[in-house]
Amino acid sequence: MLDDTSIEILSRLFKLLNDPNRLRIIFAIDKERRSVSEIMEATGLSQTLVSFHLRPLRESGILSTERKGAFIYYSLTEPGLIDLLKSLGGVKLKEEGVDEKKEIICPPMSFMRQWMGEKFNKKEV
Repeated sequence: MLDDTSIEILSRLFKLLNDPNRLRIIFAIDKERRSVSEIMEATGLSQTLVSFHLRPLRESGILSTERKGAFIYYSLTEPGLIDLLKSLGGVKLKEEGVDEKKEIICPPMSFMRQWMGEKFNKKEV
């Protein structure tokens, strides 16, 4: 079992990622380097909203920045976060150098899909 400090860190990470727009931004950046305008284009979010969400992601250490002239580019400090989030969401990941897709099975997500399906059917969300 994880120690209390590690559990607290994970809890803070999940709280930080508990916003659909922050996840959109993370997936828009993916494993590349993106400017605010590129993130806006990919997500459809306004500049104000993108900037609002970039700040806590940067301050938490999830994103790093690099200035090039007048532009600031954002990138993930841990590009593996994308694969982790995709696997938690049940997305099939492509193995490097292999054309076939490897399916990641995550039982907690099947539970969540079932639970969310029941909530959506009851219109309680």
